[in-house]
Amino acid sequence: MRGLFASIAGGLFGAGLFVSGMTDTRKVQGWLDIFGDWDPTLAFVMGGAIIPMAIAWQIAAKRRYALLGDAMPPPPEPKLGRNLVLGSVLFGMGWGLVGLCPGPAIASLSYGGVSGFVFLGSMLLGMLAMPGFRSWLDRPAPAQ
Repeated sequence: MRGLFASIAGGLFGAGLFVSGMTDTRKVQGWLDIFGDWDPTLAFVMGGAIIPMAIAWQIAAKRRYALLGDAMPPPPEPKLGRNLVLGSVLFGMGWGLVGLCPGPAIASLSYGGVSGFVFLGSMLLGMLAMPGFRSWLDRPAPAQ
């Protein structure tokens, strides 16, 4: 049952990415180019994602169990920390340079070509390297 729901959700997500233009790197980079040829249409994509998600978070906050019976996870830590800021900056740099984030990158693999696979491989290498990098960042500073 869990696999069925995951397949439905993934299919809807991928279809939404395609229909909204999130798999088109030119559209994404046009959204990010606020001082050039700015394309504001992805604001509707964000609104279309943020509004239902805000409602879903309100509903989930009142539930003890998910629809499939698992306990609801605790809410995320609201504190802004170095890891969140650094991760956001790295994510934004990758998004701006390439015009893809992980979901659209995977969805765009169906277009063919090598560039999508290069991006996906680079993203996976970065994900594998991150735990070591994070432990290096989290080491206490040497006493002086």
